[in-house]
Amino acid sequence: MLYRLARTGIFQLDAEKAHDLAIDNFKRFTGTPLDLFYRQKLPHRPVECMGITFPNPVGLAAGLDKNGECIEAFDAMGFGFVEVGTVTPRPQPGNDKPRLFRLVEAEGIINRMGFNNKGVDYLVENVKKANFNCVLGINIGKNKDTPIEKGTEDYLICMEKVYEHAGYIAANISSPNTPGLRTLQYGEALDELLSALKDKQAELAEKFDKYVPLALKIAPDLSDDEIEQICQSLIKFKIDGVIATNTTLDRSLVEGMKHANEAGGLSGRPVQSRSTEVVRKLSKALKGQLPIIGVGGVDSVIAAKEKMSAGAELVQVYSGFIYHGPGLVRDIVKNL
Repeated sequence: MLYRLARTGIFQLDAEKAHDLAIDNFKRFTGTPLDLFYRQKLPHRPVECMGITFPNPVGLAAGLDKNGECIEAFDAMGFGFVEVGTVTPRPQPGNDKPRLFRLVEAEGIINRMGFNNKGVDYLVENVKKANFNCVLGINIGKNKDTPIEKGTEDYLICMEKVYEHAGYIAANISSPNTPGLRTLQYGEALDELLSALKDKQAELAEKFDKYVPLALKIAPDLSDDEIEQICQSLIKFKIDGVIATNTTLDRSLVEGMKHANEAGGLSGRPVQSRSTEVVRKLSKALKGQLPIIGVGGVDSVIAAKEKMSAGAELVQVYSGFIYHGPGLVRDIVKNL
């Protein structure tokens, strides 16, 4: 009820201004009595995944806390894991504004942010200062001005810097808002990236005497053959997990709605069914050889259960959280 009232005011603001205001307030409220507005004590529902014990199976997807500024606030909301980023080696402003749009009638969001972030060093300093109990995922990407053929170098730079501070690392190769990025999902480009990341993971595991799992985040806009080929590469290089899915370029379910023709990736309820179908196809192809984290339109207990029935061991929320608030996390955790 409290969030529904707050949302009315928040949704009067431009979407990105509302996001920035929320992040500022979370930073300001952390460690003060004002965190009672979002703090929740949830039942313990531990899940073993990627060799990690997650306090519960509901996580915050990457993109909301790009710079790791509000980990403690999201931890207080009861998330079992929080994925920060996407972070790049160097700070970058992202794409021109406006670049974030609500499709309220569809409970969807279109973004073309373009990996706007303050750089990996800034994120690492925030993580080092934070005190939290949830599992921390760190989502890494490449700078926009790094040529795609040198993209692997950016991922390796980020991996080296975040490794000792992460519960797991997610490589984002599926955002539609960085030119050429999605080409890394295919063929030799994918194999070269995964091979380099696994070599770096082995090197860092020895250096820090700590094995940090590596997951790959993929797009929903893949053919069955492409999903099959990605699965073969994931198995071949012993990747620890796969996150399905990122935002979609498909607009078929929101045609005619306000903002539907804006460029960028569409998330929320309109991607729900497609994302779940990708999870199902991954599950069939992977045959349990690595776990799946389901994300895309998880906006209710039913949606979370559908992802898990399709083969996901964990789920993440983003747009559903924007539309329904912390209560969504509570409802899913209590009813799974």
